[in-house]
Amino acid sequence: MREKILSILTTEGRVPDDDIAERLGVAPAEVAETIAAMEREGIILGYRALVDWAATDIERVFAYILVEGTPQHGVGFDKLAEHIARFSEVHSLHLTSGSADLTVVVEGRDFRDIARFVAEKLAPTEGVSGTSTSFVLKTYKAEGVLLGETSQSHRLAVSP
Repeated sequence: MREKILSILTTEGRVPDDDIAERLGVAPAEVAETIAAMEREGIILGYRALVDWAATDIERVFAYILVEGTPQHGVGFDKLAEHIARFSEVHSLHLTSGSADLTVVVEGRDFRDIARFVAEKLAPTEGVSGTSTSFVLKTYKAEGVLLGETSQSHRLAVSP
């Protein structure tokens, strides 16, 4: 039942317990207790609005920064990641496979904010041996939701 509740909450946001209970065929009290338990256990971390920033007049820039780092004995990249995660500019942070060790998603008001963050905070961090920054120019889909969709067709074009 947890997986079904999480699926509903991640795709639809806050949904009344009664509605979830009806869909799952269980009592609303059972849904409420399951959600409360997942919040206490740190499984559900919060509820947020998904915003298409390009549809607003608010300046917001995102960048993906690939970080090459030096792992520490016994902790790998955890200590470095914990340090980087504490910067307010960091939107999300992932340990990744491939050419970089960490992928940092950063947000700022403009490109200069991101450049300043990399030059003054990230690059000089002990354990960071290299960075590569890619700016988000346009977002087509976020958190499973198509942004700015104008076509009525939701089917992908198929060609022979």
